[in-house]
Amino acid sequence: MNVYRWLVLILLLLLAGLQYRLWFGEANLRQVWQLEQQILQQQMENQQLAERNQRLEAEVQDLKRGLTALEERARSEMGMVRKGETFFQLIEPQPE
Repeated sequence: MNVYRWLVLILLLLLAGLQYRLWFGEANLRQVWQLEQQILQQQMENQQLAERNQRLEAEVQDLKRGLTALEERARSEMGMVRKGETFFQLIEPQPE
């Protein structure tokens, strides 16, 4: 009977040691959970960046292929006008 008590005591000590390493040791469960959260956040950010890259790639391809997109961009961003067109700029009066 005494041998069984020692065996149970040794097994309990081993279990306590393993539990300590699991909860408080290096690479414990809390750190694993935090890393999983960081991975999820990084995956979401990567998805957003991939979508942005796809939009930019589509815009680049549009600019390479067609002159209409290039013309539209020149008109809106640089204020360019075609030959024979007249540019009118309306200035709103400032409130006094």
